[in-house]
Amino acid sequence: MTNEVTVITGASSGIGAALARQLGSKGQQLVLAARRENELREVAKQAGTRALVVPTDVTRRGDVENLRSQALKEYGHVDVWVNNAGRGITKSVLDLTDRDVDEITAVVLKSVLYGMQAIIPHFQERGRGHLINISSFLGRVPLVSHRSIYSAAKSGVNVLTANARMDLKAKFPGIHISLVLPGIVETDFHKVAKTPQIPRAGSKLGFIIVQSAEEVADQIATLIEHPVAELYTNPALVGLVSQYCQDVGKFEENLVRRTGSS
Repeated sequence: MTNEVTVITGASSGIGAALARQLGSKGQQLVLAARRENELREVAKQAGTRALVVPTDVTRRGDVENLRSQALKEYGHVDVWVNNAGRGITKSVLDLTDRDVDEITAVVLKSVLYGMQAIIPHFQERGRGHLINISSFLGRVPLVSHRSIYSAAKSGVNVLTANARMDLKAKFPGIHISLVLPGIVETDFHKVAKTPQIPRAGSKLGFIIVQSAEEVADQIATLIEHPVAELYTNPALVGLVSQYCQDVGKFEENLVRRTGSS
């Protein structure tokens, strides 16, 4: 077992649970957070390492601060903090209600802000640490328009992450701030968001191959060992981002033409 301590939010299923198992196999010590305590405890068992379970509602600043405090009380320090919790819905822009916007913004964007503000001062005191924010390719390219508010909130995550990295870069070179942008991943996210067609790992949706949570977790584990500013978990997405930025209008026209004929 190593002395490395990693905090993971949204660890009861999906990418968070897969990452816990991946890091546990490497002997890392863990702090697992989510609202579902029973599921968290099951993941902790599967991780096969020392793991502290902290039931947490990431939409509450006090809960996130308690998560940090419990981690420091148990281990004395934190090396890596992964803001992974999130939730989506299937609604177009014109169908969104105030409640939709408030709920998704709280889970997807504000929870990340709370995590950053909770742990970065600890990293600053130590002069080192690694913050990883799990975003989405949809926060950069509007590939699926019915993920409207989810995509908007993830776009906010992208910007907060970049600005925090710039704020810390000169004075705290030992602190790494990373953004992870998965594409389509087979997780419970699609059930909660009531996706009409649940994507399966290895299948193809349009021109994107669906990844498993384990594939994404493996890449995040490598990111922890070799920090970079941004990580697209599916290499095909990099080319799409480049195409989108070169000519937004043309990209959207081609996308509508392609999906309309499928």
